[in-house]
Amino acid sequence: MTFINYAAREINCKIVYYGPGLCGKTTNLQYIYDRTNPAAKGKLISLATETDRTLFFDFLPLDLGTVRGFKTRFHLYTVPGQVFYDASRKLILKGVDGVIFVADSQLERMEANVESVENLRLNLQEQGYDLDKLPYVIQYNKRDLPNVAPLHEMRALLNPTNVPDFEAVAPIGTGVFDTLKATAKLVLIELRRGQGEG
Repeated sequence: MTFINYAAREINCKIVYYGPGLCGKTTNLQYIYDRTNPAAKGKLISLATETDRTLFFDFLPLDLGTVRGFKTRFHLYTVPGQVFYDASRKLILKGVDGVIFVADSQLERMEANVESVENLRLNLQEQGYDLDKLPYVIQYNKRDLPNVAPLHEMRALLNPTNVPDFEAVAPIGTGVFDTLKATAKLVLIELRRGQGEG
């Protein structure tokens, strides 16, 4: 789970963006990266495969506070969406502190969303995690497209446990930081709970 760097007085947390192929995981990360203060972020690393790519970078948000005097540095990852890369997805989920599920709002992508949530749950279980006990937020992306599913239907399908959720249009940033902040907040609450602070 979290990694504590005592020398730098930093707690390192890992947040993974999960979802079906081409749902907007990379777009979310790119948007956050482009708008984060250069002094507060690491390098954006992209591991490209033939049909997909995994992105990674870490950053140190200045407004999310400290835990026992330690700053929190968040490492953000995307997983490849294609089923073919399931082994990569499992690897990326190792040591996860929080998950953001990016759903594609297009009607024709509902089945892919459901399959991806089931895959996420299964991959987490294999590593001893329970999605219902992890900091978890859902983002309904691509809300600007003409053929989107109604929000109440998406919620019924993808969010039966009523976790925090947000509508988004990732390329222009709508809902991008709201989703991340909500997840980071849940991760910090969990951290403080683990350290006997809450």
